[in-house]
Amino acid sequence: MLSAGFQILLMFALGVLFARLKVMPENSADVLNRVVLYLCLPAAVLLSIPRLHFEWRLLGLALTPWLIGALAVGLVTLARRLLRLRRDEYAVLLLCVALGNTGFIGYPVIHALLGGQAQAYAVIYDQFGTFLMLSTYGLFVCARFGGNTPPTPAVILGRIARFPPAWSLLIGLTIMPAQPPEWLERALRSLAEAMLPLVMLAVGFSLRFQLPRNESRALVAGLFLKLLALPTIAWGASVFLFGLKAEMLQVNVLETAMPPMVTAAVLAIAYDLAPRLAAALVGYGILAAMCTLPLWTWLLRT
Repeated sequence: MLSAGFQILLMFALGVLFARLKVMPENSADVLNRVVLYLCLPAAVLLSIPRLHFEWRLLGLALTPWLIGALAVGLVTLARRLLRLRRDEYAVLLLCVALGNTGFIGYPVIHALLGGQAQAYAVIYDQFGTFLMLSTYGLFVCARFGGNTPPTPAVILGRIARFPPAWSLLIGLTIMPAQPPEWLERALRSLAEAMLPLVMLAVGFSLRFQLPRNESRALVAGLFLKLLALPTIAWGASVFLFGLKAEMLQVNVLETAMPPMVTAAVLAIAYDLAPRLAAALVGYGILAAMCTLPLWTWLLRT
C-alpha cells in the first residue's frame, strides 16, 4: 500500500512539475488519456474479467453506483435548499457528486491497493454502474440544465458503442480465455501496469486549481458528500443490503470514494454549467482523495 501511494504521489508531482516547466506539449494530458482509454483500460479489462467467478453478490457491485446516484440526487437537492445554490451550481453537483472517477483513477488505484483480482470487481462497478450512468443520467442532466433536448436512445447507444473498454468487457465475457497464451498475457499485463503512472502523470499535468470564492460552499458540500458521506452509505449498503465481504466490500466502498469524474466535469464545462466550480471539484477532489482513499483503505482493513 505504501509503495502504491508513493508511486501515485510521485507521478502526480512529476505531472505538476512538467506542466510548470512546460517541458511537454500542452496537449500531453489528452494524448496520455487516449493511450489509457484505448490501450491500458481495455487491457486491464481483458486480464481481469475472464478470471472472475460470477456469483449473485456481483449484482451488488453493479447496483451500488445506481443506489448511490439516487441518494446523491436527494442529498444534493437538500444542500441546494440549505445553501441556496444557483441552478448551474446545482447541476454541477448533480453530475460530480453522483459520478466518480471509477475508471481512469479507480482501476489503477484498486489494482495498486488491493491487487489484480480486486480490479475485476472495479470493472463491474465501473462498466455496469458508473459508465452507464454517465451515458444516461449524465447526458440527461446536461440536457435538462443546459437548455437542450434530452438525449435520444440512439445517442446513448452510440456513446456506449464508441467506448473501447465496453468492447473489451464484451470480449472478456465471451471469447477471452481465463489463461491466455503467455505472449498475450505479458503484453496485456505490461499495458495494464502502465495505467497508474500514465493516469497520475496526466492528472498532475492537466490539473488546475481555481477556487471560486462565491462558489466555495458548493465546493465544500460537493467534496464532503462525494468523499465522505456517500462512501459511508455504500459501506452500510454493502454489508446490510448486499451482504458483501472481503475484497468485494473494499472495492465497493473505495470505488464510491473515488473523486469526481473528470468527464462529468468536462460535460458541465461544455454546457457552460458553473465551469470554475466543475474544474475545482475535480482538482481539489483528486488532492483530497489522496488523503481520504488511504483512510478508507485502512478503515476497511482494520
